Order: sequence, then structure tokens, then C-alpha cells
Amino acid sequence: MAEARDRWAAWTEWSSKEALSRVGVPRSRSLIDAGAAACLAGWLVWAAHDEDIFAGLAASVPLVGLVCCGLAYWQFHRATARHRLGAAFGWLAVPLAIGAAGFAVDAQAPAYVLWIICAVGAMERLPLAVALPFDAVMIGGFLAIDETLAGALGSGFAVLIFGYALRLDAQARGAGFLLLAQERVARVAEAESAALAERARIARDIHDVLAHSLSAQTVHLEAARLLIERGGDREQILERVVAARAMAREGLAETRQALSALRGDMAPVEDYLRELAAADGAAVAVEGVRRALPAEASQTVRRVAQEALTNVRKHAPGAEVRMRLAYEDDEVALDIRDSGGPVGAGELGKSGCGYGLLGMRERAELLGGTLEAGPEEGGFVVRLRLRVPA
Repeated sequence: MAEARDRWAAWTEWSSKEALSRVGVPRSRSLIDAGAAACLAGWLVWAAHDEDIFAGLAASVPLVGLVCCGLAYWQFHRATARHRLGAAFGWLAVPLAIGAAGFAVDAQAPAYVLWIICAVGAMERLPLAVALPFDAVMIGGFLAIDETLAGALGSGFAVLIFGYALRLDAQARGAGFLLLAQERVARVAEAESAALAERARIARDIHDVLAHSLSAQTVHLEAARLLIERGGDREQILERVVAARAMAREGLAETRQALSALRGDMAPVEDYLRELAAADGAAVAVEGVRRALPAEASQTVRRVAQEALTNVRKHAPGAEVRMRLAYEDDEVALDIRDSGGPVGAGELGKSGCGYGLLGMRERAELLGGTLEAGPEEGGFVVRLRLRVPA
């Protein structure tokens, strides 16, 4: 049913408005068409006068008739571009009538050309269900005028083929223009989608930075509060407050770094890991051929490393920490392992690995990666895998 409907539509529907306009026509083609039209107009006037019919006061008749035909054919183009069938036939009747008048006064050559132009224009611009019957009538007119059957049929079929070729050319040009317009719309939609994705990434980065910094500050400030309530040593209280201040500064630096990443001037991830590890005395090993990572992947590696070291400070202070960053064929891997501390990693494992690592796991999964965290060999290990083809 759908195929039959499509076939029927191909016969009854108009060509697209882009195909019926001059949109996308090269300037050189427009100049050639204008030159050809001027030459044809000159020939029609010359051929009409060459018949020795229009003499004296009637000498201006061919020129007036040519102007009327040109205006009518221009209006015919406008009517078809607007898909107005009645108006198109009305304007096309003008050159047909002038051509018929030419046959009546024995101006055969220019009249014949006018009719051919009308037949070609109908085949090029009207719906096929209308153009074919119209051209069939025109072929009948050629048969009535031409003395030889072969000549009339040859002229008729040449008109059909030439007009249909022009129609296909215009439809191909219109289809190309439509594809270009659709591509532009798709690019705009893609840009909007990328902007929304970038905004989501910014929100995640800022959230992760602030959550990490504020969580660490809360730990130190809570410890300071407990020490104050219990009458703890002043130096211990001061140590906690100084640590909280340091975390605030670190959070501010991380926020600035996240904003720098948005501007594209982010430091290489391995340099960041070394700098981060130096503050905690952790060891860092980088394996494989270093390569630039997408912004999302780079930020995820940074945030996971940061969250893992924060958990070590909270749950295993003084533990030995080793970080390993590996660039593999189609992924990047980050392993962070601690040796365990006074509290031990088991307590962290019972608490569900902390909300921070849960957020990091969700972030990794958004990129098609994985994050595993849990006790291992008396300590705690965090493993991040992100698919990043080389």
C-alpha cells in the first residue's frame, strides 16, 4: 500500500520548491542560460521578419509578441514555483496562443519554437500526471502541423526527453539543496547537544571538586569540634583547623583547574597525578605510550585519584599508597592501592566504599568504563578502566 501511494505521489506531486527555483544554480550557469535566452529571442524576432509577413506598421508585432511571451513565461515560472496549477496554465496559454497565431499567419518557424518551449517547460515544471497529457496534446498539434508523421513524432519525443532531462536535473539540484539544509539543521542540533553535554560535564566537575573539598574540610572541622568539646590539646585543634584551611585552598585550586580545563589549558593527567601524590607521599608509576585523553576521561581519572587519596587520609592515615596509570591499546587504566592503616580498609568496605567512590563509579559508567573498589591484601584498592582508543 505504501509503495503504491509513493508511486502515485511521484506522478501527482510537484517538484520541490527548491527544484523549481534558481536556488543553488551556479552564477556561470545563470549567465549561460541568460545568453541562450537572449540569442533565442533575437532569432525568433529575426525569423518572424524573415517570413516577409510583418511589414510596415506590423513590423513591431513580432517584438511585442516576444515581450508578451517572455513576461508570460516568467509568470509561468513563478506560478509553478508556488505550486499554482491554474495560474501556471493561464500564463502558459499566452505563448501557446501567440504560437497558434503565428501558425495562422504562416510564421511557421517561430511559432513551432514557441510551442516546443511550452512543451519543454510543462514537462520540466508541472506534475507528471498533468505534464504528460499536456505534451500528448502538443504532439497532436505537431502532427496536425507537420506534413511528415516521422518528423512530428520525432519532435514530440525529443521534447519529452529534453524536458524530462531538465526536470531530473532540477530535482537533483533541489535534493542537494535540501540535504545541505538538513545538514545545517543537524549541525545546529549537534552543536546544541554538545553544549548541553559540556554543561553537564561542567556541573559534574564543579560538583566533584566541591564535594571532595567540603567533605575533607568537614572531617577536619568535626575533629576540631570534638577536641574542643573534650578539652583537647590546643596544638591538635590548631592542626585540624590548619588542615581544613589547606583543604579549602586545595578545593579553590581544584575549582580553578576545572575552569582551566574548560578553556583547554589543562595539564597532562600524569603530571597532575604526580603533583597530587607528592602531597601525600604516594608513589606513582606511568606505563605505556602517553597520549592525550578526551576531557571527560581526563577529568574522571583526576577525580577518582583525588577521591581515593581522600579516602586513604580519612580511613587509613599513614598507609603506603601506590598509584599506577597505564595507557593500553584501547583503554586507560588507573590503579590506586594502599597498605591499610589503623582503621583499615574493611571499615570503608562495609560502608559501601563511600558516597564519593559511588559517584565516581557512576561517572565512569557514563563513559562506558568501570570502577571497582574493595579490600585486597590487607589494604584497599581502587581500579578504574576507561575505554579510550588510541
